[in-house]
Amino acid sequence: MSMLLLFLALLAVTGILAYHRASLTLFTAALGAVLLVGSFADVVNLFGWLVFLIIALPLNIASIRQQHLTKPLLKLYRKIMPEMSTTEKEAIDAGTTWWEGDLFCGNPDWHKMHNFPQPRLSAEEQAFMDGPVEELLAMTDDWHTTHERADLAPEVYQYLKDKGFFAMIIKKEYGGLEFSAYAQSCVLQKLTSKSMVLSSIVGVPNSLGPGELLQHYGTDEQKNYYLPRLAKGIDVPCFALTSPEAGSDAGAIPDFGVVCKGQWQGEEVLGMRLTWNKRYITLAPIATVLGLAFKLQDPDKLLGDQADLGITCALIPANTPGVKIGRRHFPLNVPFQNGPTQGDGVFVPLSYIIGGPKMAGQGWRMLVECLSVGRAITLPSNSTGGIKAAALATGAYARIRRQFKLPVGKMEGVEEAMARIGGYAYMSDASTTMSVGAIDLGEKPSVVSAITKYHMTERMRTAINDAMDVHGGKGICMGPNNYLARGYQGAPVAITVEGANILTRSMIIYGQGAIRCHPYVLAELQAAQLHDEGAAVTAFDKALFGHIGFAISNFFRTFWLSVTGGAFSHSPYNDDTARYYKQMNRFSAALALMSDVAMGTLGGDLKRRERISARLGDILSMLYITSAVLKRYQDEGRQVQDLPLVQWACEDNLARAQLALDELFDNFPNRVIAVVLKRIVFPFGRTLRKPSDKLDHQVSRIMMTPCEARNRLGKHLYLTVEPGNQLGRVEQALLDVLAAEPLFDKVSKASGKRLPFFRLHEVAKIGLELGVINKQEADVLRTAEESRLFVINVDDFDPAYLAADNSLTQQPNGADALNAEGKKQQDAA
Repeated sequence: MSMLLLFLALLAVTGILAYHRASLTLFTAALGAVLLVGSFADVVNLFGWLVFLIIALPLNIASIRQQHLTKPLLKLYRKIMPEMSTTEKEAIDAGTTWWEGDLFCGNPDWHKMHNFPQPRLSAEEQAFMDGPVEELLAMTDDWHTTHERADLAPEVYQYLKDKGFFAMIIKKEYGGLEFSAYAQSCVLQKLTSKSMVLSSIVGVPNSLGPGELLQHYGTDEQKNYYLPRLAKGIDVPCFALTSPEAGSDAGAIPDFGVVCKGQWQGEEVLGMRLTWNKRYITLAPIATVLGLAFKLQDPDKLLGDQADLGITCALIPANTPGVKIGRRHFPLNVPFQNGPTQGDGVFVPLSYIIGGPKMAGQGWRMLVECLSVGRAITLPSNSTGGIKAAALATGAYARIRRQFKLPVGKMEGVEEAMARIGGYAYMSDASTTMSVGAIDLGEKPSVVSAITKYHMTERMRTAINDAMDVHGGKGICMGPNNYLARGYQGAPVAITVEGANILTRSMIIYGQGAIRCHPYVLAELQAAQLHDEGAAVTAFDKALFGHIGFAISNFFRTFWLSVTGGAFSHSPYNDDTARYYKQMNRFSAALALMSDVAMGTLGGDLKRRERISARLGDILSMLYITSAVLKRYQDEGRQVQDLPLVQWACEDNLARAQLALDELFDNFPNRVIAVVLKRIVFPFGRTLRKPSDKLDHQVSRIMMTPCEARNRLGKHLYLTVEPGNQLGRVEQALLDVLAAEPLFDKVSKASGKRLPFFRLHEVAKIGLELGVINKQEADVLRTAEESRLFVINVDDFDPAYLAADNSLTQQPNGADALNAEGKKQQDAA
C-alpha cells in the first residue's frame, strides 16, 4: 500500500463515517484500523502512530479534553459570543422547534414527516362550516360592506356574536367553540373567499388577543369573568400593541405605566397610571375591552426591588375614564374595524394585569409565545383563501373569456400567469394545513409561523397581481360583481401586519431559526451562561464537540450529495416525486453547512448582515414549503391528477432555494470561502430549472377544467350559487359554458360556417330553425349566454352614486392632531 492509497483510504473512511454521522469512538476505531492495515503494508511507521495517538487520546478521554481543550475554548467563546437583549432571549425561548429543525439539520427523516397525522375537521367543526359559515356568507354583501357602509351590517355583527365566531379559540367550559387550529383556518379561508373584511374581523379575536392571553396566563377570576363574555359577544376585544414609534420593533414601545396608589371606586388602592398612544389596532373602534401592552415602571419599588419591570399586558375596559377609543383608520378600501386608541394618565388597579401582579413585566414573553401560534393561523389562512379563490375564478374566467376566437386561458402568455396562481394555491394550502396541524399537535412553532406568514402573504400578493393581469378590464372596474379588486387593494395590509414582511424575512425566520433549529448552537449559548464552572465546561464540551462532528458530517454530506445530485440519497417513494426528496436532502445539508460557516466566520455580525440571513432563511423556507407540498400529496392519497400541481410547486420552490444559495455565495463577505464552497455545492453549476412551459400548460388546464384536482384546489371556499356570491356564480358560469360548447359546435357545423362564440341566444334560434337541437338544448345555450355575459361584463354607475358624501361634519384627525398626541405622551414620559 502506497502513501497515496493510505491517504485516500483515510479520506474515504472519514467521508463515509461523517456522511452517516458516526460517533467519535467509531471514528477513532475505524481510522485506527486503517492505520493498522497500513502498518502491515509497511506504510505507517511509529511516528504515524504517535501522531494518531496524540490527537485521538485527548479527544476520546473526556477529562483531558475538557481541561485542555474545552475550558480554554469556553473562555474564548464567552468573549466573542454575540450579545442578546432580554427581548431577543425571550423571543428565542418562545415556542417550540418542530419539523423545521429536521430540515435545518441536513438529514431530514421523511418517514417522521409523513407520520404526522393529517389535520381533519371534526363532525362538529364540519357542521359549523356547512351551517353557520354558509349562512353568514349568504347574508354578507361585500360591496355594501366595503363601499356603502365601510363596515359590516349590524345584523352580520349580531350573527357573528350569536354563533360564536369570536369564540372559536375559547374553551367550551367558558362557552366557546374550542375549535382546532385547522378548523379556524378552514373557517377563515371560506370567509376570505367572499369578504376580506369579514375574515379580518373574525380572525383577530381568535389569534393574538385577550382571549388567547387570558386562557394561557389569566387568573381564575379574569378567566371566569371575561371568557364567557367574550364567547357570547357581550365583550368585543382588541389588542393594542403597535405604537407610532414602535411597529415591527414591538419591544421598543414607548407606552408606559407607573405603579402608584390612587383612587378606585371610592377607595385608595395600589394600581398603575397608564399613558399610551396606539395605532393600527384591529377592532379598536368597536372594542369593549382593550388588551394593552406597555412598559411598567415601579420607581418607588412598591412591588419589589426592580424599578423597571418591563413589558406588561393588561385588560382595560373601554369605558374606563380617560380611555380614548372609537375613531377609525381606513386601510386601503378594505374597511375592517381598525383604529387608534390613546390614554393619558389612566389609573387602573393592578388586578387588571393579565395574570395579576405576579405577571408584571412578563408581557413580552406572553406576546411572543402567543404570536408563535396566532401568526401561523390568521394571515396565512386569509392569504390561502384569497389565492385559492383567485385560482378558481381566474381559471373559470380564462376558459369563458375569448379573444382571437379562443379562450384566453389557452394563450401561452396567459398560461404562465395562471400556472403561478394554481401552483401557489396548491402550495399555500399545503403549507397552512401543515402549520396549523403542528399547533393541533401541541406545538408552538415560532419559526414555522414566520415562514408561513411571510411566504403565504407574498404569494398572495403575486397571485392577485397575476389574476388582475388575466382579467384585464374586468379586474380594474370596481363594483358589486368584481371579485378581485378588494383583494388587490388589501394585499399590502397582510404584508404589513404581525411583523412587516421585510423584517420577517431578513431578521425573524433565520434569526430565530439559526438558534432554535440548530442542534448545538442554543446548547452552547446556554452552557456559556451557566454560573457553575464545572457544569458549564461539561455542558459546553458536549455541545461543542457535537457541533464539530455535525459540521464535518455536513461538509461531506454536502459534497457527496452535490456531486451526485442527491441521486443515491433516501426517498420514501420511488415515483415522480423521488427526485424532490433527494434534492431536499442535498439542500438541507448545504443549509446546515452554510449556517455553520456563516456563524463561524461572521459571529455576532451575522445579526447585522440581514441579506445573508434572509437568503439562509429563504433556503429553510423553501425546504419547509416543499415538504408541506409532498405531505399534502401523500395525505390526499397520491392522486395522479394532482401531480402537475405537486411538480410545479416543488420545482418552483427548489429553484428558489438554488437561487438563494447561489446569491449567498456571490455576496458572502469572505470571498475565499465563498468561492471554495460554491464549487462544492454547485460542482456542475445551477442544474435545477423553474417549472417548464409544458408544466405551466398542465396546471392551467386543471384550473380551467372541472375535475377532482380542481375541486381539491378549491376546497373550503364559498362556492354556493346565490345572487350575492360572485365566485359561486362564476363557477356555475363555467359549467354552463362548457355544457353549451358541444351544442354550439353542432349548430356551427349544421349552418356550414364557424359562428362566433357570443350571442348564444341567436345561435339557439338558428339551431332550432335548422332542427339540430331541441328546446331543452336551446335553453342550455340561452343560459350559457346569460352566464357568459355575467362573467365578462363590468359594473357601471350613475355619476352621482360615485360622488363622496360631503355631508359628514366629523373630519379625520390630521397630522397635527396626531403629532400633538404623540408629543403629549413623550412629555409625560
